[in-house]
Amino acid sequence: MNKFDTDTSRRIGTVLLLLIVMCSPVAADGKSELTNEALVEALRVGGYNIYFRHAQTDWSQVDQVDQAGDWTSCDPSRMRQLSDEGRHTSKVIGDAIRLLGIPVSRVLASPYCRTVETASLMNIGKVETTTDIMNLRSSDYFGGRDVILQSARSRLAKAPPAGTNIVFVGHGNVAREATPVYPNEGEGVVFRPLGDSSFTVLGRLTSELWSSLAAKLAN
Repeated sequence: MNKFDTDTSRRIGTVLLLLIVMCSPVAADGKSELTNEALVEALRVGGYNIYFRHAQTDWSQVDQVDQAGDWTSCDPSRMRQLSDEGRHTSKVIGDAIRLLGIPVSRVLASPYCRTVETASLMNIGKVETTTDIMNLRSSDYFGGRDVILQSARSRLAKAPPAGTNIVFVGHGNVAREATPVYPNEGEGVVFRPLGDSSFTVLGRLTSELWSSLAAKLAN
């Protein structure tokens, strides 16, 4: 097969894959039927929001939020921070996103130190902080739980710029209450935005899957 035929076959394969992605049913519980490889190909085309729970933390540390802004502290005696494993995981995920050629137009993080550090160590774009995905334990400073949950749903329902994806780095409790999914630390959940606070879950990728898929599919 010559180069022209190979390129044509790849383009046809991509079109067929996109048709599969667009038509793939999503169960009522939010679980996607896409394979990991199809999920990566969909992300390469863009149009999705990827919500990461911050990477692994040191659970011997305890959050102490006594006043507004305490959550930005990177002092482990005051706030729970990433563990060494979490810092490594963040870098691995970022490496995989770059190797897989997944376009990212924005990186938004909760202002907590552990979420900002996760996003920064990914190194996939300038990190912007937003309280729209604020830890629910600090929600009273921003109008309460319902306000945060609604703002999080609105963010996930809004489509990114054409041909790109938006990465969010937030907290497990926000995902658990605002979406059908409760991700593990370092896990990414891919959402298909539908507008008007509506979205579906396209798939989930653990840090281990990001790494293995990068090794398998990057070229």
